[in-house]
Amino acid sequence: MRVPTRTTRALAVATAGIFALSACGGGSSDEGSGGGGGDGAAGNPDGTWSMYIGEPENPLVPGNTSETEGGQVVDSLWTGLVEYSDTGEVEYTGVAESIESDDNITWTVTLNDGWTFHDGSAVTASSFVDAWNYTALSTNAQGGSYFFANIEGYDALQAETDADGNVVAEPTATEMSGLTVVDDTTFTVKLTEPFSIFPTTVGYTAFYPLSETFLADPEAGASAAPIGNGPFQASDPFQQGVGITTTRYDDYAGEPAKSGGVEFRVYTDINTAYSDVQAGNLDVVAPIPPDAIATAQDEFGDRFDEAESSSFTYMGFPTYDERYSDPLVRQAFSQAIDRDAIVDAIFQGTRTAADAAVAPVVDGYREGACTYCELDVEAANAKLDEAGFDRSQPVELWFNSGAGHDAWVQAVGNQLRENLGVDYTLRGEFDFSQYLPLADEKGFTGPFRLGWVMDYPSAQNYLEPLYSEAALPPNGSNTAFYVNPDFDAAIAEGNQAASPEEAVASYNAAEDILLEDMPIIPMFFGLEQFVWSENVGDVSVSVFTRVNAADVTVNG
Repeated sequence: MRVPTRTTRALAVATAGIFALSACGGGSSDEGSGGGGGDGAAGNPDGTWSMYIGEPENPLVPGNTSETEGGQVVDSLWTGLVEYSDTGEVEYTGVAESIESDDNITWTVTLNDGWTFHDGSAVTASSFVDAWNYTALSTNAQGGSYFFANIEGYDALQAETDADGNVVAEPTATEMSGLTVVDDTTFTVKLTEPFSIFPTTVGYTAFYPLSETFLADPEAGASAAPIGNGPFQASDPFQQGVGITTTRYDDYAGEPAKSGGVEFRVYTDINTAYSDVQAGNLDVVAPIPPDAIATAQDEFGDRFDEAESSSFTYMGFPTYDERYSDPLVRQAFSQAIDRDAIVDAIFQGTRTAADAAVAPVVDGYREGACTYCELDVEAANAKLDEAGFDRSQPVELWFNSGAGHDAWVQAVGNQLRENLGVDYTLRGEFDFSQYLPLADEKGFTGPFRLGWVMDYPSAQNYLEPLYSEAALPPNGSNTAFYVNPDFDAAIAEGNQAASPEEAVASYNAAEDILLEDMPIIPMFFGLEQFVWSENVGDVSVSVFTRVNAADVTVNG
């Protein structure tokens, strides 16, 4: 999931069993790497609180929410088949009782009884099957469509397009043949090939159910108050530039929220949000802006905390631009950057210089996997000369505004100028909701900042959704527009492995191909710092960089 902002200690991540995972009881997790910091009291169950978010890219529809700002709200309004603990383990505390298979191809999903949408209707097998078909159908233009590409019949839901992306032939079907509703609490999923981590993936936003009310008129549903099945329900539609107010859903089938509701407030500048928490006008900011890192702990005391994060920050290259089409140029830029110096100067040591494209929080991370992530100015200049790069023209460095990226992107520019003799221009005039569409439309004219937090705990999630041909926009998040059939083949081999453990070697092979081609420059692995007001307690942040909104308590 793409992030607007954002040590590294390897976490034991339990992915799916080889052939089956089944229910293991309910209850929310309190084992997270996030802060806590509450007074331990139950709090005022009817009290409300507020938190910072940036502007979501799209209306709050799960299948079309592929960034963290909208994702924070959607995750509070919906609950999926499985959930993840704060440290990333799969937990059967969601709608699914079990997800089982004998061959890793055909999976039987059995639902628990008693789950309802906020409009009172039941969450059934059809709620998932219909939602997945809606999201997968290309003419619905949902950003999460590609997550269903391995379900039998997906191709029939894709319109034929020309080289410019214009539809030249409509899809031949509206339902995937691999999805079958058995009864209200059971459906089956037939994949095109074995995929051992399938149960691990289905807790992600794109797999959430949709109500019959939404599916009857999706256009109206997207502009109305979202109807989810999560611990909070929307009081009104989302207002662009303002946010959305929610209240506790008292008929929630999972662990109930500990407060009466939360207001998600949109800010265009995270520094303004931080000032509002300082003044007591806002309750939670996560993460805090880089400028506040050095002073926040002293200022907030036990209302400051930090949590391990799955976040990965990188600079992507517009590989469609002739100037950046040569891997030698991309390797040279990467070798000209002193990541540790930026971490120390800008982030006060609270990030880790990235040395791989897979974060340390998942199995499959390899220390030092990225050969060209080490500072080597001499090698960088030699490669730039060999590539015939025109140093007389400045490079444009892109980042989204208002999220605290200015200083570190400028530091990258200064290092390129000092180490390569290439001047730069900063392009930070777009906010996140404008920036992502620009990425999808090949609008960048130079290296661009982006970030990623895992959707589900697997090395595969750091690779296939970002760099595979299937993830090219508008279907996915491959905004470097990188294509290498060998990379895709290595990913496919990993996906077809008999177990998640056996898949790691193939995912590592794919990462090696990626890091030789360098369509991105790995920059940092994250650590999340956050603060909160005296009004609230029990504030924590998961490894997915989400505030655990349902766990927050309100004092007094």
